[in-house]
Amino acid sequence: MPAITLCTLQTGQIATIVSIHAEEALHQRLLALGFRSGKPIEIIRKASFGGPLQVRIGTTDILLRQVEAAKIKVKKA
Repeated sequence: MPAITLCTLQTGQIATIVSIHAEEALHQRLLALGFRSGKPIEIIRKASFGGPLQVRIGTTDILLRQVEAAKIKVKKA
């Protein structure tokens, strides 16, 4: 199955992080938050009108902007 971006997933879907294609500062921040290749990630909630996504990695919930989520490649579980 081809890699897609995190922002294309629907609420409740679980995927595996494949790669992060972001500028250095954002890349480092995502790594610090636990975004790593091979880690499962779940969409908890998507705000309407292009608002932020609430995602879960392990036991941690994180809010991401749509533009940040678009830089994270995932593979559906």
